Amino acid sequence: MPEKGRLMMSGQAEADPRSAGPAAGLEPFDRRVLVPSAVLFAVLMALSGRYGFHRDELYFLDCARHLQASYVDQPVLAPLLARVSLELFGLSPSGLRLWPALAAAGTVIIAGLSAREFGGGRRAQLLTAAATATMPVLFGSAHIANTTAYNFLAWAALALIVARLGRTGDPRWWLAAGAVAGLGAENNHLAGIFAAALVAGMLLSGGYRPLLNRWFAGGVLIAVALEIPDLWWQATHGWATIAMTHALNHENGGLANGIGFIVSQLLILPLPLCWVWMVGLRFLWRSGRPPWRALVWAYGLLFVLFALTTGGQIYYLGGLYPALLAAGAVSAEAWLGARPGWRRGLLAATAVITAASVVAILPVLPLADTAWTYKASAINGETIGWPQLVGTVRAVWFSLPAQQQAQAVIFTENYSEAGAINELGRSQGLPTAVSGQNTDWWWGPGNPHATTVVAVSPGSDDGYAAYLRQYFTSVRPVATLTNPARIHNIEWHGQVFICTGLREPWGQLWPQLRHYD
Repeated sequence: MPEKGRLMMSGQAEADPRSAGPAAGLEPFDRRVLVPSAVLFAVLMALSGRYGFHRDELYFLDCARHLQASYVDQPVLAPLLARVSLELFGLSPSGLRLWPALAAAGTVIIAGLSAREFGGGRRAQLLTAAATATMPVLFGSAHIANTTAYNFLAWAALALIVARLGRTGDPRWWLAAGAVAGLGAENNHLAGIFAAALVAGMLLSGGYRPLLNRWFAGGVLIAVALEIPDLWWQATHGWATIAMTHALNHENGGLANGIGFIVSQLLILPLPLCWVWMVGLRFLWRSGRPPWRALVWAYGLLFVLFALTTGGQIYYLGGLYPALLAAGAVSAEAWLGARPGWRRGLLAATAVITAASVVAILPVLPLADTAWTYKASAINGETIGWPQLVGTVRAVWFSLPAQQQAQAVIFTENYSEAGAINELGRSQGLPTAVSGQNTDWWWGPGNPHATTVVAVSPGSDDGYAAYLRQYFTSVRPVATLTNPARIHNIEWHGQVFICTGLREPWGQLWPQLRHYD
């Protein structure tokens, strides 16, 4: 390692050279970091075409055909990327999943760069990149083209900028931080929450002076400017995301989910590597640098917030772990370098656990052998059965007399069912399905003068028939949903109903059918 100076920022306690990181220069970037990044990308793309679209992807494809400034459940970036995929590749799972695979590969590289920024040499950079690439929460989310993989990339990039701020003290990096936070928030509002937690962490670390300059103000303005389309849409749609967030907090909050969230953080990485990010928290705290300590404060603040409000969403903190791994790898670099036996044991244990995680989470097994994986991870199970659902609905639809079809609509309980019918049923002559869930509700009831409704419910909603009878005098179940792997996923044993005898005209009934969840 080159000799390290001590670059002091306002309010910063003096730190030892190793924890302070290099002031005059950095260790060379270890190009071996590109290897785990490339391997992760190759694995994700090799498996990207197996099974089928995930339920979230079907919704995002539907959103891509309704491009707008924002949506009830996310801003515009992920639907925009889905639209690009449709234009470039058509209706292709592999084409759609190219972007999250690239995001995951980029996250691994950023993790290695973060280790370098914290003062790490070649071994620390490579350990960080390899550990990040083996995170089940990363490669699991990157198999699916929703917002999660892009959110991890945004968090990791923002943490890298904070690391650079802490090392150099150069306030111009606030402009880059604002751009990353703004773009990240255009994908998922969690990026904005993370940015706010970092600012709070700076203040709690005694680093208010680095915030009192034109560069920080400029960064804030950039972030706000990038978020304006989303804010405009929310303001003109009753702040729908806030209403949905309240509903999700009610569903995913509570003591049981909070305890589950706490325990689950030990499963974010392969268990043998958990000590690395824990050591990273200690390393950052002892550095004495407000920006680096802000990462610790942000982790603590968000940990408490998510455990209390959204405990069921165990992956919400996932984007911060690459930075913590980087700090821990730097702290442990010399110790591991002197213990080759420990390194080999750590590598072997991590490889075994990662291989088991890949089998359970990614679509590796033959379709007939996947049922057991649903208990370990729902990712695979929610990619199975959609062509069968569409085929069942198609059979019901074309069983209607032509005159009845002309005055009928397909109405689904959730956006995934509507997305499946709209995307996979488009070439089979099915009309556009409508749903009352989230943004689908804002796209309207279809034919407002419909007198027959073909309703689709998931198997997880046993009371859906009773719900429909509030609005129709006749609710007749005519088909049951299954899938070839017999996975008891959300749609398993759902039903298709033919509903007639509306108690109110369909167009007038529509406002009562909205639900955010």
